[in-house]
Amino acid sequence: MSTRRLAAAVTAAGLASLLCVTAATPAAAATPRSWEYQALGLASAQRTAQGEGITVAVLDSGVEENHPAVAGRVTTGPDYQKDGLRPGDPRWGAHGTAMASDVLKVAPKAKILSVRVIDDKKEHGISTRQGPSPVAQGINYAVDHGADVISMSLGGESFGSSYDDDEVDALAHAAQKGIPVLASAGNGAEEFNEAEYPAGYPTVIAVAATQKGGARAEFSTVRTYNAVASPGVGIVSANNTGGYRPVNGTSPATALASGVVALMLSHNHKLTPAQVRTLLARTAHHPPGGWNALVGAGTINAAAAVRASANPPSVATAPAKHKGKEYPAGQDGTSATGHPPLDTSMTTIGYSAGGVGLVMVLGAVLIGVLGRRRAKANAAAGPAGPVGPAGFPAPPQF
Repeated sequence: MSTRRLAAAVTAAGLASLLCVTAATPAAAATPRSWEYQALGLASAQRTAQGEGITVAVLDSGVEENHPAVAGRVTTGPDYQKDGLRPGDPRWGAHGTAMASDVLKVAPKAKILSVRVIDDKKEHGISTRQGPSPVAQGINYAVDHGADVISMSLGGESFGSSYDDDEVDALAHAAQKGIPVLASAGNGAEEFNEAEYPAGYPTVIAVAATQKGGARAEFSTVRTYNAVASPGVGIVSANNTGGYRPVNGTSPATALASGVVALMLSHNHKLTPAQVRTLLARTAHHPPGGWNALVGAGTINAAAAVRASANPPSVATAPAKHKGKEYPAGQDGTSATGHPPLDTSMTTIGYSAGGVGLVMVLGAVLIGVLGRRRAKANAAAGPAGPVGPAGFPAPPQF
């Protein structure tokens, strides 16, 4: 995730007729490879699958569908940001075009569904949006319009760094439809290392970023929600105004990981989101000591994940029946829950401080009253002339 952005919301009603669908042919020119090709094991993975028949919804700032790296692979959905910018503007689609190219670098025969939910222009701002979350609307649209994977290289302060009911409901909708959702872990490790959403939602596969050699990228947020990691430093990606440029962040890491999931699903379209998460974690290059909050289960091994997709483990996702004895409330042999005595020391200090403040206010009022009475008395006695410091005449006023 390269920036933190503000989002403004509109509904999807009436926008379906505005969709621009391009021909479903391979992209004219693949994005140049960088070190992630070897780190992920893409040569072997792509011999097994290339993303055939899979649609990856890229919820981002828009995708310039005519860029050679994505040409012929993009369907453009609604613009839930609705800020007046249009394709062709250099401030439109910079981030989204780069992310779409990274998805297709991994899964060249996949399709991209572009839904605009964030704005390239805004950075590090507090959200001022009112109404439904654009991210939630984008998720719902993607689910209802054929997405097999949802990739969200976004998050941060602009999303409130807290749960959003609309987004939780939308993610539940995706889970019910069996659609894996991936999101950037965040780029805040060198600042406050705060939790970021949508990566922090339980159903989302949060992707951390690694540098060459597999160690965590210095900026990659360290949180217990990190599921896996993917290359995120110097990733050569498509530039919305033409050409290519290197990109750092958990954003390209997430796009690359979403491409791997597209490969897995094209090899076995029956995989559930839980199976996708499990396979990514089990086949990853595990860090020393096993899972940790730095890189989750480790850097994704695309070749191993795709091979394992053919015979996935049985992962229970339905509610499990309670095993063991059941006791009515209060009859399980434990004591009733009680709260510790209330600590009133801070309350006492607060009352004392408030009392002192009240006395000071009353004193100020009393001084003001006495001052006004003295002034009235002096006025009744007649003018005494201006007097300066130490009894000297005051300076003239011009």
